[in-house]
Amino acid sequence: MDHHNHDHHNHDHEGHEHHEHHHHGKEEISDLRLATSATFHCLMGCGLGEIVGMLIAMYLGLAMVPSIVLAVSLGFVFGFILGMRPLLKHGYNFKNAFKQVLVAEGLSIVFMETAEVLMQVYTPGFMEAEFFDPILWIGMLLALTAGFIAAWPVNLLMVKRGYRHVH
Repeated sequence: MDHHNHDHHNHDHEGHEHHEHHHHGKEEISDLRLATSATFHCLMGCGLGEIVGMLIAMYLGLAMVPSIVLAVSLGFVFGFILGMRPLLKHGYNFKNAFKQVLVAEGLSIVFMETAEVLMQVYTPGFMEAEFFDPILWIGMLLALTAGFIAAWPVNLLMVKRGYRHVH
């Protein structure tokens, strides 16, 4: 009977090693999923802010540079609001929620907004487009895609370093 327990212990140990290896694989998948989720979350805030900023700029007839400044500023604001919302809902005070989002999402937003603006500026006809011009919406789609691609590795790095929170 003692031998049987010893065998069982060895079997558990082998199973435990296998479980650890399998768990490590699950951690990688979950890091990738969390980075993707965080990037989409950032994209929603930045994209929404940029579209609102772009519509306001069109309505006011702003020139290119003020339009970009307004759209990017609102992208940051909306990104921060969407990032802080779940933290505030879970009991964080405003100051701590802001600090968490600044660290966890600030860098991602910078990369995303930079890629989006570059894509918009270099998409022929985008900056002169009116609301119903297809190039405006094609350019916005290209910009959001570029923003996602630029921010995803940043989010993955932040997840792997433990700076990302689950929404």
